Amino acid sequence: MRPLSFDPQVLRKHLLRHQIATLPELKDALGTSASLTVFRKLKRLDYLSSYTHRGRYYALRETVRFDDAGLWSRHAVWFSRYGTLGATLESFVHRSPRGCFADELADALHAEVHGPLHDLVRQGRLRRAEVAGRFLYTSPDSRAGTGSDPHSTNRTHRSSAGRRLALQVSPHELRAAIVLFYSLLDEQQRRLFAGLESIKLGHGGDRILAEFLAWIRTPSPAGASNCSIRM
Repeated sequence: MRPLSFDPQVLRKHLLRHQIATLPELKDALGTSASLTVFRKLKRLDYLSSYTHRGRYYALRETVRFDDAGLWSRHAVWFSRYGTLGATLESFVHRSPRGCFADELADALHAEVHGPLHDLVRQGRLRRAEVAGRFLYTSPDSRAGTGSDPHSTNRTHRSSAGRRLALQVSPHELRAAIVLFYSLLDEQQRRLFAGLESIKLGHGGDRILAEFLAWIRTPSPAGASNCSIRM
């Protein structure tokens, strides 16, 4: 007796009709009780797993329309161009000029992120610094203060004041602290702050500080994410 043959196009038609489905739903559609059979057939299709709901939902890449951030959702189930939640978090942080706070990432990704962020830091894939009681996550190879980032704090190290600050805190911690402080100021306070700091830096300080502060994003409206992602 010949073994049963299952057509992967059955799964494709089901996913085209419903857009997303769980494993039990796909098993019912295919007419099998074996999970392995479903996954063998899915491998022949270009499919995605959700990064929310513990990856229990599946979709065809051909039906997904990612937004500018690389995300797509259906019935509050979220999918990412980057695959898993960990890979998506890593990509978001790497593409943010100033790094991201955990609550910003949670809002942007519609997911609980503390556990995956902890794993990424432990694995050395992200770095974190505490700023005013919150953790700011940045790329582990961030060039803040090392010279490759055109907006990094190494520009202030050209002065003795900058060098003294660098001895007390690491470059990315210094940058994170300045970003947070500057974002809380109104326009008049920002001008005063910039003027005082440029005086401290001495000759050329106004230009150096202007270049550094230019990339700090103006605070978003209430409820909006401040995690700035470059596409």
